[in-house]
Amino acid sequence: MGTIINVEKGWRNLVQKRPVLTRGLIFVMALTCGVVVANNYYLQPIETAIAQSFRVSNGAVGVAAMLTQFGYAVGLLLLVPLGDIINRRKLIIRMCLLSGITLLGAYFAPTLALFSLASFLIGLVSIVPQIIIPYGAVLAGPDKRGRVMGTLLGGLLVGILLSRTISGIVASIWPWRTIYLIAVVVILALAGVLALTLPDPGRPPHHALNYWQTLATIPGLIRQHRVLQEAAVNGFFMFGTFSIFWSTLIFYIASPVYRWGTREAGLLAIFGLFGALAAPLIGRLADRFSDRHLVLIGLLLETLAFLLLMAGGQFVVLLVLSIILLDVGNQFGQVSNQTRVQNLGERISNRTNTVFMFSYFLGGSLGSLLGTTMWQQAGWLGVTAAGLVFQLLAYIAHLLIFRPKKAL
Repeated sequence: MGTIINVEKGWRNLVQKRPVLTRGLIFVMALTCGVVVANNYYLQPIETAIAQSFRVSNGAVGVAAMLTQFGYAVGLLLLVPLGDIINRRKLIIRMCLLSGITLLGAYFAPTLALFSLASFLIGLVSIVPQIIIPYGAVLAGPDKRGRVMGTLLGGLLVGILLSRTISGIVASIWPWRTIYLIAVVVILALAGVLALTLPDPGRPPHHALNYWQTLATIPGLIRQHRVLQEAAVNGFFMFGTFSIFWSTLIFYIASPVYRWGTREAGLLAIFGLFGALAAPLIGRLADRFSDRHLVLIGLLLETLAFLLLMAGGQFVVLLVLSIILLDVGNQFGQVSNQTRVQNLGERISNRTNTVFMFSYFLGGSLGSLLGTTMWQQAGWLGVTAAGLVFQLLAYIAHLLIFRPKKAL
């Protein structure tokens, strides 16, 4: 009991001494989220170029894309909880340096097998945003949490989308490996910026728990918090739907329907910036309205996007509109879910975020693999049907399995 009391007192002291969350600091944190998460997505618009380089099928390269997201999910499970027991500033900077090493591995990889291994490791250590986001939630406090979360997640989405744009354009001018060399320079420069600007939060007050004890508390948190269960399940299906589309877009537009290449794939990603622009607004809505209602809006937008893709993906206008709807819908889901997960408590913020984001990217990795498989087996119709099945399962979870219990 004495240990628990000391931990609680230590946490209250930390909260009272928390650094001031200035606009400049929020910008640096959002920039970091975008730059680091981008490492996971440079691969997607250049899959056809990589397949030609290694002389393998598009499906084989799709496995590498899946391994990147699976590595990210593993990193979320095994590395993010460290943020609850050690200095977050040091952890963030060290993960950025490790990211530089893994990106170099992808640049020099002589075979697809080694490139796939490097892709897994890139995902594994690109978990910095999921350490920064709980830290930002703690600094923001409950009144501004949704707004700050929206800004940080907006930076995250900008990184995802611009990574596809930049990668596609770079691969249309230089060899596809060039993007990984550029990424090394950017991530090392970012590590220097963070060393100069990121405030030191001190050691978290969870020193009474070691690493394995911290991991052991995660199943109990899942059982204890129904909201966490719900967010993890619908996040799994919503991001899975998102990944089904983005992992197969390059194959679709390179087919006889469009006959486009990596540059056009990158340019299409720009339209997803509407989701990033919507993220701060969604964060403000999350501070004022029911998170469940906002998640439902996200589901409806994603479903509409896939219906349009199934019926009219061959028309550029409908393809672009679908990209906008899909990215905005995904943001509604992620901002709302992550805000309510962070509201479960500051002491457990990294671990609850771990549960949500592990499920989120596990859904993403399955979506990438399923999308690639369906493209090979059933073409665009199979891809869009898979997305709609994921959406149906999300509705079942949201409206039936996790329907709020009526008060007696």
